[in-house]
Amino acid sequence: MLKMEHIAKVFRTDTVATHALRDFSLHVKAGEFVSVTGPSGAGKTTFLNIAGLLEPFDGGSYQLDGISVHGLSDSQRSKLRNEKIGFIFQGFNLIPDLNIFDNVDVPLRYRGFGRAERKRRIEDALAKVGLSARAKHLPSQLSGGQQQRAAIARALAGEPAFLLADEPTGNLDTTMARQVMELLEQINSQGTTIVMVTHDPELARRAQRNIQIVDGEVADLTLRQAV
Repeated sequence: MLKMEHIAKVFRTDTVATHALRDFSLHVKAGEFVSVTGPSGAGKTTFLNIAGLLEPFDGGSYQLDGISVHGLSDSQRSKLRNEKIGFIFQGFNLIPDLNIFDNVDVPLRYRGFGRAERKRRIEDALAKVGLSARAKHLPSQLSGGQQQRAAIARALAGEPAFLLADEPTGNLDTTMARQVMELLEQINSQGTTIVMVTHDPELARRAQRNIQIVDGEVADLTLRQAV
């Protein structure tokens, strides 16, 4: 699903070159749930941006679902990203003036789906996250946990090959964080590949595999022990 080999990413100014990722290699198989941890400044955000086709890289190779992203034009990268990847953010990123149904609809309109297909996808996604009854509510009328579930529905409606989750429970209390994590586990059990960046060690341990990034490199690959 995701295959990175010897990825390098350097941020340069007139006087300084900062190596955000160096010789970074990672394989994620279809259907895996992988957590990514590491100290601030270790390269987690850079990894996510490259994995999500939001940022180019300076060396190495990256294949997404068997497709090499090297040399793709901006429009080709955008098309591949929209078709293959769903994003879940810490800050929800819901549009406050749109109800939940319309928030989920926005990226589907961008992809050019017809009205009937969009309606099917939206209703299916909201049902999966338990928000069918809240479809006409504004984000401000939902709890934090419900807003994050709405954001997950927005990602799922595109029927992506895999989800990239950036601190998806970072703005939630412990109870809501566990509920969101249970939802992600359920989504994963249905076949969706998930890569999740988190600072929460409890959540990281619940993934099938934990990857630790230190100084721009993969420092540790830990498989969850069978219970």
